[in-house]
Amino acid sequence: MKNVEASIAISKSPQLVLSAFTDSMHLKNWWLVERAHIDLKKGGLYALVWQISDTGMGYISTGTIGEYIPGCQLRIENLTYFNPAYPVLGPMQLHVLTTPENGKTTLHVIQSGYQSGEEWDRYHHAVKEAWPVVVIRIKEYLEAL
Repeated sequence: MKNVEASIAISKSPQLVLSAFTDSMHLKNWWLVERAHIDLKKGGLYALVWQISDTGMGYISTGTIGEYIPGCQLRIENLTYFNPAYPVLGPMQLHVLTTPENGKTTLHVIQSGYQSGEEWDRYHHAVKEAWPVVVIRIKEYLEAL
């Protein structure tokens, strides 16, 4: 199966870098997540919502936490993506790793589990373009704190 990977060095602690994915305030500030429900334990729910309006929710990503080691890694299993314009896509996996190196933290994001078909190809292409931009946004946000 295909995957998408992106990495970047950030001048902040591994704990802060990983919290960009686990703290609803950080998620709102750098990723514009409007609502989040994150139960930080194995088997816990991980749900993010964007573009909430009177007519509903625009985009939703949800999954279960397969592993969480504070300041080190977060693995989300059964990741499912809901977009009102396309079919529901899943299950996938998102793995976020933070590694301290020379006073910085290397953030490494891996999204995997893409299946085959036209909608999967479209989504894979979009994510492949997005993650390199997203990790830069995380870096800029965290380093400005």
